[in-house]
Amino acid sequence: MTTAPLTAAERLFLLRLARQSIEAAVNRQPRPTLPPAHLTPALQAQGAAFVTLTLGGGLRGCVGALEPYQPLAEDVREHAVAAALEDYRFPPVRAHEVPRLHIEISRLTLPQPLDYATPADLLHRLRPRVDGVILRDDMRRATFLPQVWDQIPDPAEFLAHLCQKMGAAPNLWQTQPLTVLIYQVEEFEEPAGE
Repeated sequence: MTTAPLTAAERLFLLRLARQSIEAAVNRQPRPTLPPAHLTPALQAQGAAFVTLTLGGGLRGCVGALEPYQPLAEDVREHAVAAALEDYRFPPVRAHEVPRLHIEISRLTLPQPLDYATPADLLHRLRPRVDGVILRDDMRRATFLPQVWDQIPDPAEFLAHLCQKMGAAPNLWQTQPLTVLIYQVEEFEEPAGE
């Protein structure tokens, strides 16, 4: 990370804010307020985050921003609700599911272009479990967080799945140059059992 890591207290605040925001949204209540007096400079600074929800070990929602456009606390609050209610891959989270949801937050660095000459060179330059990857082809784009390397550790397979997520043929990365950006994350989650 180019910025200082969040403190344990800041991480806990964001995890609680995410959970409270999801509970409020699912129950159609007003979202929690963000009193400036309780926000540290890091939480008030612009930041980009993904909020990942799992239920029983399976993905239940994941939504976020690739580049910062609002304060980090607001970004987490917004994307927690979007992960619960607006991830097109899943039906909206229901009230009875909320207590069993597990919340993980990934705070992103600014994406940086990854220059490469050939498909083989691209494979060599990727850093599994370190880099999140964004692929762009004209108006299409898709990303995988660094954590996805745990499920897809082979770089060629990783890129093939990312092309499919983008709505393209799995071998697109081998047949034409794509814009590739990488980023890293500061990842933290609720303790087990919460």
